[in-house]
Amino acid sequence: MSRADEGRLIHLAKKREREKEDIEKQLRKLEEDKEKCKVGITTKFTANYETMEESVKSKTYGLVSLDDMKNIQKNEISNRDLQVARGSASGSTSTKDLEEAREKEEHVAKHTQKRVLSFAFEDEEEEEDVVPIIPKKRVGMDPTVDTSFLPDKEREEFLRKKKEELAAEWRVKQNTEKNEEITVAYAYWDGSSHRKNMKIKKGNTISQCLARAIEALKKEFTELKSCTPENLMFVKEDLIIPHFYTFQDFIVTKAMGKTGPLFVFDSASDVRIRQDAALDYGESHPAKIVLRSWYEKNKHIYPASRWEPFVPSKKYGRNFDDLSDL
Repeated sequence: MSRADEGRLIHLAKKREREKEDIEKQLRKLEEDKEKCKVGITTKFTANYETMEESVKSKTYGLVSLDDMKNIQKNEISNRDLQVARGSASGSTSTKDLEEAREKEEHVAKHTQKRVLSFAFEDEEEEEDVVPIIPKKRVGMDPTVDTSFLPDKEREEFLRKKKEELAAEWRVKQNTEKNEEITVAYAYWDGSSHRKNMKIKKGNTISQCLARAIEALKKEFTELKSCTPENLMFVKEDLIIPHFYTFQDFIVTKAMGKTGPLFVFDSASDVRIRQDAALDYGESHPAKIVLRSWYEKNKHIYPASRWEPFVPSKKYGRNFDDLSDL
């Protein structure tokens, strides 16, 4: 190795030592500055924190609205910024220290607000953290699946309206039919038959029919002159019919009696006088109008012995569908 090379090596070694010393000096200076800033900020922050907290507490004593609370905290932070800025101008605090102190003061004010009574109830903070809920898309229904058993408001409403329409039509039809006239064949029975006919509306009651019969019979039978419908009985197919029923009631229900249909009133046959009801079953017989007093005296004698009160739920004789076999 030549002397020139040795000289260059020595020169490089000295240069490295000088650079190392400069770096160490800079590191020591940074550490010193850091310690100074830390002590200064900590001291001032502690004092500022206590001062601002005391000031906020004194100005928000009792019930305070949310707007007033925010305005008080904003003013306190502005005052502290102004004080810190003045201190920075005098060289006591750097710009970086000012920003750090302000962030800490805002953090303290935020937590102080939670400890002071107000009307906010922390709802606003919760609203800020609310995550929007994305509604789930409804999966399409399978058109091949039978859903008729499931509740359906539209279908139920349609059925309700349909029932109301049908009921209204039925009522109109019934009112029309009740005003139609029919011929009622009857016989005043006092032990023998006195055959008569009358025209009457289907909607008339048995009581109204008896009143019409009294008017037609009292000239011929003196015992009926002072009689009222309550003193008479209406007997059809060996059944004593209550006075409140209408002729339409039997026509609509196709009711059957012990010896024939109760809904046929214009019978051309004579009053049944045979004791074998099976021979006459299926034929319609004229109704009998009888005095209650006569019935009480002769109810043990035929034909009164076969009469009984009409019960709507009871089935009498054979079904009307079997009449074709007679």
